[in-house]
Amino acid sequence: MGDRHTVSLQAVDAKAIGARPFRFYDLVMVAFVVVLLLSNVVGAEKRSVIDLPVIGPWPFGAGILFFPISYVIDDILTEVYGYARARRVIWAGFAALAFMAVMEWTVVHLPVADGWTGQAAYERVFGGGWRIILASLCAFWAGDFLNSLVLAKMKIWTRGRWLWTRTIGSTIVGEGADSLIFYPLAFYGLADWPVAALGQVMISQFVLKVGWEVVLTPVTYAVVGWLKRAEGVDVYDRGTDFSPFHVGV
Repeated sequence: MGDRHTVSLQAVDAKAIGARPFRFYDLVMVAFVVVLLLSNVVGAEKRSVIDLPVIGPWPFGAGILFFPISYVIDDILTEVYGYARARRVIWAGFAALAFMAVMEWTVVHLPVADGWTGQAAYERVFGGGWRIILASLCAFWAGDFLNSLVLAKMKIWTRGRWLWTRTIGSTIVGEGADSLIFYPLAFYGLADWPVAALGQVMISQFVLKVGWEVVLTPVTYAVVGWLKRAEGVDVYDRGTDFSPFHVGV
């Protein structure tokens, strides 16, 4: 795949643009946080199954349907706006996840009014417990920062060519870390998550997440090309401080 959308753009180092405002950065940030929160609420705990030819029934986590979109948006953020601005969005997502966890715990533990019968269902959906909350936060933090770091570094190494290699390559690293951290930390030792099933889900999650990235590559190319043309720059992270704890741009 080519990268013709970068030809007429001004290639600049991330430090050179400083705190310059961008037209669509805030909207991309909002999209990232929304997808991240909803995918963690709606599908994180449910284990589904699909009957594959030859292989037979294969379990997978339902969150796989939408969570990988957050990695696609992370790729777009890093590719278009650079690692430093992607880092700020990742921290915004982390803060939103932490607040969501506090909100869930608070609402679940509020006293129940007489006559309301939905508490058990509410606890089942939103009372995931400290393990799932901790696992989600740790997996998200490590996976997304690795994804963004690898993509930014690869963009320098490839001189901005072969976008597909860095979107897929960074996803392999980031999603691999995410799956390796989340599932054992969240579900290992639970009665309804036997070790065999846990291993199957981890593998299927990783394969499906990377597969999603491959399938969505044309969409990534289209969005990246459009945003770069709209913003008028092609950002490279030469000289960028890649520490995840530095929040400046």
